[in-house]
Amino acid sequence: MIEYINQLNDVLWTYAIIAGLVGCGLWFTWRTHFVQFSMVGEMLRLLTDSSARPQGGEKHISSFQAFVVSLASRVGTGNLAGVATAIAVGGPGSVFWMWVMALVGSATAFVESTLGQLFKRHHSESFIGGPAYYIERGLHCRWMAVLFAVLITMTFGLANNSVQSNTICGAMEGAFGWSPAVSGVVLMVMTLVIVFGGIQRIARVSSFLVPIMAVGYFLLAVVIVIMNIHLIPHVFKVIIDSAFGLNQAVGGMVGATIMNGVKRGLFSNEAGEGSAPNAAATAAVSHPVKQGLIQALGVFTDTLVVCSCTAFIILISGVYQDSALNGIMLTQSALESQVGAWGPVFIAIAIFLFAYSSMIANYYYGEANVRFMSKNPKALLWFRIFSGGVMVLFGSLVSLDTVWSIIDLCMALLTACNLVAIILLGKYAFRLLDDYRSQKRRGIRDPEFHRSQFPEIEGDLECWE
Repeated sequence: MIEYINQLNDVLWTYAIIAGLVGCGLWFTWRTHFVQFSMVGEMLRLLTDSSARPQGGEKHISSFQAFVVSLASRVGTGNLAGVATAIAVGGPGSVFWMWVMALVGSATAFVESTLGQLFKRHHSESFIGGPAYYIERGLHCRWMAVLFAVLITMTFGLANNSVQSNTICGAMEGAFGWSPAVSGVVLMVMTLVIVFGGIQRIARVSSFLVPIMAVGYFLLAVVIVIMNIHLIPHVFKVIIDSAFGLNQAVGGMVGATIMNGVKRGLFSNEAGEGSAPNAAATAAVSHPVKQGLIQALGVFTDTLVVCSCTAFIILISGVYQDSALNGIMLTQSALESQVGAWGPVFIAIAIFLFAYSSMIANYYYGEANVRFMSKNPKALLWFRIFSGGVMVLFGSLVSLDTVWSIIDLCMALLTACNLVAIILLGKYAFRLLDDYRSQKRRGIRDPEFHRSQFPEIEGDLECWE
């Protein structure tokens, strides 16, 4: 069964997803006048901006909280195990293509998250939204919206959580010798406690865990790079040579290198996949572009910072040449070679924080779309049981190849659906960005948007009174 899934993955990724991601990223970069580069200063300012105002009677989810919920999903297994898998399968050059996808994909992330804000709806706990909502309201295509909701629920609420669980349990086994089954049961209980608390609890936990784990891991990587500063030119040379097949040893692997770089880059930063807009829509801001800019910054943070940390640690160590190592075991072995026996323990703790925060954020993406498909409380109850319980335990018991094959297929189908939607709806994001820039040029520090500015779709915009 897994063999057939892998064959389907090769076809989808080779002929559709890679071309779609790159093409959309370049188009959005051009149409937004390189927003991911020209407005970095504004992104950083908005991240700490306290001027966001709640609308209606919802509990307030701040712009920063929405950012860390999406970052919690991005910064996870993909940053430690995913980068290692990309290097093990596709060679060091995969890192280069991950960087390319981040630079280009951040424009895509801006567009989809801006649309998530524009078409968001009122909800008892916070705002709620995402691709299913902007497909239904923007394209008036209910069947496509339901299709996306089903795909993202399967991808994040179910398949993705099995990947995170598999990686956590593998790290615990490697560091402490714990049985994956025992770790899986403990992890399942911990996850269920959080997911039954809703977006407010998820936002609070993510706001606490994400900054700690990201900063701690980044600082450790900086120390290792400084200790091996003389090897950095060699590391960059290895990455570039491998990326373009300049090294004879990997000259025939360019296709695999690009494919693995793009796949693991998408798994890590999620740009274009349609996941981050679900978190972006929860924030109370005065203009949709604000959250679009912040989510674009999240792509940079994830891939150019955290993923690069893992790549440098692995490539400096040289252990990536051992074909017996893959996934989180490769990262643990690389760190052990640099800092000693406590390296695998540190990675085990780091991957627990990274992957656990991803699991609870992934759950919310599924919840938002289950709510879109059904108002029946039992549907949400069963989803919580399967997402936080069954799939977490499943991931702890199956092989690494099995969970990665399943998530690759789910990601491909989900991304294809979302790319079609944002291509058709991108015009609204472009107009919103023009309006935001116009207000900034007029000296307005805190631009605002009102739905009357889009009279042709005013009836489809529930918020923005």
